[in-house]
Amino acid sequence: MTTSTVVYQGELRTQALHLQSNNQIITDAPTDNHGKGEAFSPTDLLATSLASCMLTIMGIKADSMDLDIVGTKAEVTKVMATEPRRVSEVHVSIYLTQTFDERTQKVLEQAALSCPVAKSIHPDIQQVVNFHYAE
Repeated sequence: MTTSTVVYQGELRTQALHLQSNNQIITDAPTDNHGKGEAFSPTDLLATSLASCMLTIMGIKADSMDLDIVGTKAEVTKVMATEPRRVSEVHVSIYLTQTFDERTQKVLEQAALSCPVAKSIHPDIQQVVNFHYAE
């Protein structure tokens, strides 16, 4: 079953449609690559997908442990390389709204680090992940 369709809109913009939900995403080329930068770039989505996947898998694990991690936030920084132009690093800082015991923290962190997107990104792309707990 097809997951999505993507249509080139012109002026370095695409419109992606998620077929199951009918949600749409617009992408623009970034300003450092001839674009307007008015929306996520495709490489922004790659980096952001990593954080989104990590939070989702942490949420699944937290639910199974009867923990509440609502409000947990991730900040994402994408680092580009040249020749070839590609994502070379993705930095993800995850901020949890509370502190858990050391065992629970380890379980949640392992869940994040083993998310499907993390396991799908090429090993040449460095993933730098830091976890921060409320004090």
